[in-house]
Amino acid sequence: MSNYPLSYKLSWLPSFLKPSLGGDANGFAPMAGATMTAPPKQTVRLAFIGDISAVANRGAPDCDPAIKALLGAADLVIGNCESPVVDRPSAVLGTKFGTHHAMSERFLSQALAAVGIAREKLVLSLANNHVLDQGVAGFDETVAALKRLGIRTIGLAANGPVEPVKAGPLTLGFAAFTLWRNADAELFAGRVSTEYDPARWPHDAGFDLTCAVPHWDWEFRHFPRAETRALARRLAGQGVRLIAGHHAHVLQPVERIGQTIVAYGLGDFLGTALSRQPWPGRIGGIFVVDVSADADTRGAIASYRLHPFVRLRTGDHERLLPVEGLVGEMRGKVEGRLRAIFPSPLVE
Repeated sequence: MSNYPLSYKLSWLPSFLKPSLGGDANGFAPMAGATMTAPPKQTVRLAFIGDISAVANRGAPDCDPAIKALLGAADLVIGNCESPVVDRPSAVLGTKFGTHHAMSERFLSQALAAVGIAREKLVLSLANNHVLDQGVAGFDETVAALKRLGIRTIGLAANGPVEPVKAGPLTLGFAAFTLWRNADAELFAGRVSTEYDPARWPHDAGFDLTCAVPHWDWEFRHFPRAETRALARRLAGQGVRLIAGHHAHVLQPVERIGQTIVAYGLGDFLGTALSRQPWPGRIGGIFVVDVSADADTRGAIASYRLHPFVRLRTGDHERLLPVEGLVGEMRGKVEGRLRAIFPSPLVE
């Protein structure tokens, strides 16, 4: 059984058809900003991307060179593996209709090559509601496939709530967890991290920077719920300095909480819903964060910038395009939506 409340289930379809701008829009930050008065001499660049799935793609995406260059310049790319990686889905009917996710190892490999992400620089979270869509066997196959591809994973319960990941000279601590399940708690227990309380995480582990990658909030709502923002404040209060969230499937705002930077939702990187998705759900973001590697400011966030892009439908796959690459009515609609979400959306 899933753990979604009834009100959530009843609102899913209306919100999918018309993503909501309702909610509290106060207190958020611009899409880009510097957090240090003097730029560090040496930095490590992190690029956070949204959910990755093959639901809306039968083939690898086409990717604009600007997006490919942006991802290729990162020292580490972090995303959410929204689909189990299996060769033969066990939930055949659900997979056909899109309620159960699945993507092949071949598709993932081709998609990463198409967007310019080197496997050795990629970290994928498995802490999400769809990770057991193909059962326990599908979960095990996913873990094995990603290991075989040389892709690092986070969000596995067996590895503890915070996992070390090297990025250049820095050691980062990643805490990936999901608040939502599409299956019984017993299936998630011991497999997928659901530990969202930072008070229960290990402290003084020697990380240069602790990052949270939560699968939280409600889907198809541009502004996070009060409960989500409260959890972000709690994480910040326990020393988490960078938070990049998933699950909403639409772009959500950025907030600065003291020294902590929060990107509440990055949308989809590759479509996780129906191929003919309403346009607001086609806006995604790449959240680029530069972290100081200087001795005196090691691990401090030097700057951040959210780069919005759009996934356009092209035959049996998607085309990833920066907003400035759009033309006509679509560009006007996307820029209008960004102005509604961010205090200063189109930073040069």
